[in-house]
Amino acid sequence: MNTHMKAVVIDEQGEADVMRYRSIEMPALEPGQVRIAMRACSLNYHDIFTRRGMPGVRTPLPMILGCDCAGVIAEMAPDVKGWALGERVLADPIARFTRQEDPNPTIPIKFIGDTRWGGYAEYCVVWDRQLIRIPESVSIELAACLPVAYGSAYRMVMRHGQITAGDKVLVLGASGGVGNCAVQLAKSVGCFVVGACGSAARCQQLKELFGVDQTINTAEQDIVKATRGLTGGSLLQGGGFDVVVNSQGGEFWAIGIRCVRAGGTMVTNGALAGFDPPTDIRYIFQGELTIQGSNGWRHQDIENLVDLVADDKLRPFIGATYPLHQAIEAHKALEARAHFGKIVITGDAPIQR
Repeated sequence: MNTHMKAVVIDEQGEADVMRYRSIEMPALEPGQVRIAMRACSLNYHDIFTRRGMPGVRTPLPMILGCDCAGVIAEMAPDVKGWALGERVLADPIARFTRQEDPNPTIPIKFIGDTRWGGYAEYCVVWDRQLIRIPESVSIELAACLPVAYGSAYRMVMRHGQITAGDKVLVLGASGGVGNCAVQLAKSVGCFVVGACGSAARCQQLKELFGVDQTINTAEQDIVKATRGLTGGSLLQGGGFDVVVNSQGGEFWAIGIRCVRAGGTMVTNGALAGFDPPTDIRYIFQGELTIQGSNGWRHQDIENLVDLVADDKLRPFIGATYPLHQAIEAHKALEARAHFGKIVITGDAPIQR
């Protein structure tokens, strides 16, 4: 196999101009590892945060971004069993090891696109424990949409939100990847679902694509006032949502709390709009609210999502695709919020046997 590959590489952290599409030497396979020929890699805001640099997170440089990689197995270490060259696979972005198993304890989290090279490349190396088979009924592009955004949404809504049929659910940031999944999961359970996003066009897409019951256009409507109109009053007057899904943080933090019904739950897994917003504690104790954190996903969550897509119970919406050599443009489009739904870059690197 060729020892070099094409990739989008950052040699330093900063704005979008630090990204370079260039040739780089491929890492050799370590025991237990496989090399995936990338066929699809979906983009996430985590890519932007890694490119910019996150407080308290050390990113080894150079770095190849891209957490969500799917493709075909191009090469395997000799000790890898149970897999075959050419198999279609999705990589769980995080390789989980016990302390005793850990092949490199100096890097506490093995996270492709974050602490290990990711999917903005022709090839991506992962451990076999990260692999998930892609059923024939599921396209590689759809599978690539699932790990970070959909995995996070699944854990947040299904495991921590514990939604049930008849619940009233508000999804803030519903036009993004996490939000798209959250509204679909809530609808599949039989909830009354309201999606909030920043334009009339995106509100219409939420209705047409995912069948949300109502929308809130945050560019024109006050979310709290809209909540009172949709649910019959404030949280201390019998109104509000059973579950508010909030991965936004920032200005939406206090707003989300005011939209939860008395005894309800706001579940959060991110802070896209800011991590240190003000909080009016009175709403929390007077309404006896639960504020539930949710951190990432588990391997089983992604397997469950693959099954849901295979059973046609969930379908990621892909707003745009770009070939690998245009991955920098795709990344800029993500940062500019230029597309509704997921953005996917594609590759066609050969499998050399």
